[in-house]
Amino acid sequence: MLDDKDIQKIIEAEQRVFATKEDLEKMKEDLRKDFFNLITSVDNYAVKADNYFQEMIVLTHKVDRHEKWILQLAEKLGLKLEY
Repeated sequence: MLDDKDIQKIIEAEQRVFATKEDLEKMKEDLRKDFFNLITSVDNYAVKADNYFQEMIVLTHKVDRHEKWILQLAEKLGLKLEY
């Protein structure tokens, strides 16, 4: 027959092996925090990527404008530009 010590050992073993409701709630809250941090990181990256692409578009237009000016100058000076 089981005595009090044996029963206590079984109870302690179950506490180590099985998750309690509090453990599951803590894990759920940790997952929520991690997911929120992940969403925040992705959103920050998306903003930075969008800014970068906008800067590249502006830079492309600027380079095109400079190239046009250089070609106009070369034409007025009678130079043939090759590239």
